[in-house]
Amino acid sequence: MIEVKNIYKSFGNKSVLSGIDLTISKGDTYCIIGKSGSGKSVLLKIIVGILSADKGEIIFDDLNIGSLSKSESFEMRKKLGFVFQGAALFDSMTVFENTIISMYEHGERDLLKLELEAKRVLSAVSLLPDISEIRSDNYENEWKILKDKKPSDLSGGMRKRVGVARALVGSPEYIFYDEPTTGLDPVTSEQIDDMIASLANTLNVTSIVITHDMFSVYRIADKISMLHDGKVYFNGTVDEMRNSDDRIVHEFIDRFNK
Repeated sequence: MIEVKNIYKSFGNKSVLSGIDLTISKGDTYCIIGKSGSGKSVLLKIIVGILSADKGEIIFDDLNIGSLSKSESFEMRKKLGFVFQGAALFDSMTVFENTIISMYEHGERDLLKLELEAKRVLSAVSLLPDISEIRSDNYENEWKILKDKKPSDLSGGMRKRVGVARALVGSPEYIFYDEPTTGLDPVTSEQIDDMIASLANTLNVTSIVITHDMFSVYRIADKISMLHDGKVYFNGTVDEMRNSDDRIVHEFIDRFNK
C-alpha cells in the first residue's frame, strides 16, 4: 500500500500541492486526474522520489521513504517501475539496450540474463510472441528483427510499449505511468489502455496512472483522485465520478461524455 500524507510542494512563490492525502491499495489501478497544471506529474515524481516534497510523508508498505538510508532507498526503488511521458527512450540505443539499461546500470553483465529479461518484458507488452514460445523459430526471428531497432524505427505506440517494458524489468510491485496515452491516436491509445489493464491483472502489480484522458480512466481505473487547486477534490470510483453532481467534476468530465 502507498500512503501519501499531507504533501505540500511549491516552486518559488507558486504553490502546486497544498496538503495532498491519498491511500493507494495494493493491486489497484489508481488514476490521478486533473486539468493541465494541477500538479499531477509533480505529485507522481514526489511519490517515486524524483522530487522532494516541502512537507509531508510518502509511505510504501509501512516504510517512510523520507527516513530511509541511501542504500535502503536504492533497494526500495527496485520495487518501482516508471513510464515517462513520451516513453523517453534513448535515441542512440537499440530496443534491447533501452529495455535492459537499469539491469546494466545495476551491474549485470551476463548477456544471456540480459537477453532473457528483455525477451520476458517485451513479450509482456506484446512486442514479441508469448514468452512460452521462446524456443520457436518464429520467436527468435522476431527477436532478431526487434532487438536492434532504434526508437526512430518505431511507431509512437511501439515506443510507448518499449518504455513500459523497460519499467517492467526486475518485476516491480508498483508501476507509475505519466500520461501514457498523450500524443497517441485513439486506436493506439485504446491498445495502451488494454495493455495497462492486462499487466495489472496478469502480473498483479499496483498501477498509478497520471492522465487527463477520461476515456482511458473509464477503461482502466479501479479508483480515481481528481486534483484541483492543489488539493484532492474528488476521490472515488468511476461510477461515483460519473454520478457526481459536483459542478467542478462535471466541468472536467462533460467534454468526454458528448
